[in-house]
Amino acid sequence: MESKTIVRAFGALAQETRLGIYRLLVTAGPEGLAAGAIAERLDLPPATLSFHLKELSLAGLLRSRQEGRFVIYAANFDTMIDLVTFLTENCCGGNGCIPQSRPASTARRRKVA
Repeated sequence: MESKTIVRAFGALAQETRLGIYRLLVTAGPEGLAAGAIAERLDLPPATLSFHLKELSLAGLLRSRQEGRFVIYAANFDTMIDLVTFLTENCCGGNGCIPQSRPASTARRRKVA
């Protein structure tokens, strides 16, 4: 991935609403969710949701498809993997020692204030 692409993706995620949308869509998996379902679950007005979906899409973080009257949005997992790979490619001096992630409940308990 090019540096500009990485910066754009992280910039898109560096906003609370967009991060919430992205995390919801990651949870939904490749099937994704209709825009209306996203708006309902996150209690967002349609215009606000459209703006944030556009930003995430332009950053390559989302894919969309038309199903009848609905637009379905899904996380672009290829981009997510590219971002994680970018962040960890030099871990431990490039020796491939990526630490195993903790379960979410453990990570929350150890959160530093």
